[in-house]
Amino acid sequence: MRITTTSCLCPFLVCLCFVQRCYGTSRHSSIKVSKNQTKHVEGETEVHHRPKRGWVWNQFFVLEEHIGPEPQYVGKLHSNSDKGDGSVRYILTGEGAGTIFIIDEITGDIHATKSLDREKKTHYVLHAQAIDRRTEKPLEPESEFIIKVQDINDNAPKFPDGPFVAAVPEMSEVGTSVLQVTATDADDPTYGNSARVVYSILQGQPYFSVDPKTGVIRTALANMDREAREQYSVVIQAKDMAGQVGGLSGSTTINITLTDVNDNPPKFPQKNYQLYVPESAQVGKAVGKIKANDDDIGVNAEIKYNIINGDGASVFTISTDRDTREGIISLKKPLNYEKKKSYTLHIEGVNSHIDPRFTYLGPFKDTTTLKIIIGDVDEPPVFSTTSYLMDVYENAKIGTEVGAVTARDPDSTNSAIRYFIDRSLHGDRYFNIDANTGAIKTAKTLDREEMLWHNITVIASEVDNPSLLSHVPVTVQILDVNDNPPELAGDGDVVVCENSRPGQVIQTISAVDKDDFANGPRFQFSLASELPINPNFTLKDNEDNTASILARRRKFSRTTQELYHLPIVIADGGDPSLSSTSTLTLRVCACERNGKVRTCHAEAFLSSAGLSTGALIAILLCIVILLAIVVLFITLRRSKKEPLIISEEDVRENVVTYDDEGGGEEDTEAFDIIALRNPAAAEELKFRRDVRPDVQRAPRQSLPLVLDGVDVHEFIKQRLIEADLDTSVPPYDSLQTYAYEGHGSLAGSISSLDSATTHSEQDYNYLCDWGPEFQKLAELYGEGELDPAI
Repeated sequence: MRITTTSCLCPFLVCLCFVQRCYGTSRHSSIKVSKNQTKHVEGETEVHHRPKRGWVWNQFFVLEEHIGPEPQYVGKLHSNSDKGDGSVRYILTGEGAGTIFIIDEITGDIHATKSLDREKKTHYVLHAQAIDRRTEKPLEPESEFIIKVQDINDNAPKFPDGPFVAAVPEMSEVGTSVLQVTATDADDPTYGNSARVVYSILQGQPYFSVDPKTGVIRTALANMDREAREQYSVVIQAKDMAGQVGGLSGSTTINITLTDVNDNPPKFPQKNYQLYVPESAQVGKAVGKIKANDDDIGVNAEIKYNIINGDGASVFTISTDRDTREGIISLKKPLNYEKKKSYTLHIEGVNSHIDPRFTYLGPFKDTTTLKIIIGDVDEPPVFSTTSYLMDVYENAKIGTEVGAVTARDPDSTNSAIRYFIDRSLHGDRYFNIDANTGAIKTAKTLDREEMLWHNITVIASEVDNPSLLSHVPVTVQILDVNDNPPELAGDGDVVVCENSRPGQVIQTISAVDKDDFANGPRFQFSLASELPINPNFTLKDNEDNTASILARRRKFSRTTQELYHLPIVIADGGDPSLSSTSTLTLRVCACERNGKVRTCHAEAFLSSAGLSTGALIAILLCIVILLAIVVLFITLRRSKKEPLIISEEDVRENVVTYDDEGGGEEDTEAFDIIALRNPAAAEELKFRRDVRPDVQRAPRQSLPLVLDGVDVHEFIKQRLIEADLDTSVPPYDSLQTYAYEGHGSLAGSISSLDSATTHSEQDYNYLCDWGPEFQKLAELYGEGELDPAI
């Protein structure tokens, strides 16, 4: 295979070749391929090689944005098989074939029919093939080649992220970096200078500069002051073709803000201030404001105020309002015009955050003088103390003096004071007050047990100016006297076990007293002395404000006497001592051996067996269900006795069984057996239940019987003969069963229900020692001689 190309034979042709190769005209030259041989220099012999492919393609180039009237020539395809006689046809396929690129089938010339844009598509891949026009067979295998779109400078640089916002601290040094901007160019950066961008500043000098290669913006002027100018607008231009004439350019805007630094100290607008404060000002409340100015902003303008000296440093305090940056002057102590009429304060304002880089600018603080003038006002009365605590005994006579309050006029006029109780807060009139002296006296009888503390509010006013009022709280404690006797603690009954022994502690009781501790315990317990000695119970005072009830005899029976009443006398330790008599109710109950109560009522037998209410309800429900089943069963049994056959046409053989079983001959309610005992009673005309009597029956023919003294066996046999001879029976077998159980037994009943009750002298007390299983049996047989009730 041999590739032949054109060569330059003279200087003019050399220049043309250079121009073609630089600007892409070389793509117009055709590529010729020889068939399977290589031509050597003259004098050399021709050497044959093995067959190789007949196509060798180079890249084609086409300029973008072509706007000529004719299609743009791209290049020429040629095969060695083409002799120029038109026998070869060229075919072009691939990207854009037939639409963007067309080929002359005979000559192989390729043209671009549309304007191309390299920024949209940089190259196209196509396939070419030479075909014999006569046989339509390929002369060469299909080959692939590329058409590249050659770039021209048709895109200006752009800033995709603009416009920009940046910030730089004020007072920054020259050359401080602010921001880097980057422009992009869509042209081919590998071809020429179409995409080579150079940066320049159009607006913003002399404050800022830009690096022409990197696009870094820097400060160009020293000591730029935010307080003088805060905002700057900088315009940066990016130009391609390395900034040469004819290059395309684009620009963007950068808004640069100078941020604040603490380079300005605070300053008070004045060196001397004056403030008027009335002596009635409340402690803790603000009485005035003062402010120092600072040209900085944010944390750099925060100021802390201090009172550095002066005679009012102990009376006034100053704090900083973070929102307004003002100094708030507050009162620490009450003011008194009569004692001091003015104060002088020296106030300092200092920055909270100081930047050490700017300390050379001077101290970041300032001072001023504030003179406070106290104003005289008519003040309300002042009580001798902020609160009063008094006490009085309960049941004291009405008009008893509890205590007194005093108030004075703090002004120089020293006006008279009047007192009264604020009834709007305390509606109950337990106390009155003397308007002139302030003495508080009782208005009702007081009861400590009803209300231990009383809170009242006393108001004082000046006689000359009644609108000026002062209030003071007064607390009155009610002292106790012994006016309540003691009582038994608890209202429940005391349980006495039936198996109690003499000397056994039945219950420990205690008492309560509504009076105070001094007039209550210690309590003394005793039985009523005017009553005879109780044979059943006694009382023991434990001398610890409790008493024990002891049993005096053995065994109690709740069937004999269920309740006992025991009067108890209780005396308190007050002076004088008070006593009361309380009756204690004791209930006899059945108990286990360990003293656990088993039952206290005869009707609670089921409860003693350990059955709960839910268990009893379940048992009752089961009984009701069983009764319902029995009733249903009986109903179904009775329904079976209805006629089994109601149609004469049913001639099937049936066996009718009568399986009713009576209660014997003595049972005259369940089944009537008179017919068995008196055969004459069965001679009446009766119809059968298993047939329908449609026709009139003929009189029954029966054999003569001797009714007196007939045997039942003979009677049954006679009935069998009559059934065989009866003409009214249906034409099928019918089985009739007769049963006889005989006479009643001569033996008597063995049940103990009808036995006569007899008393046995045997001692059944040993059953109590057999355990809870024999407890009920012990109760039935073990009751001894009944004890008389008290």
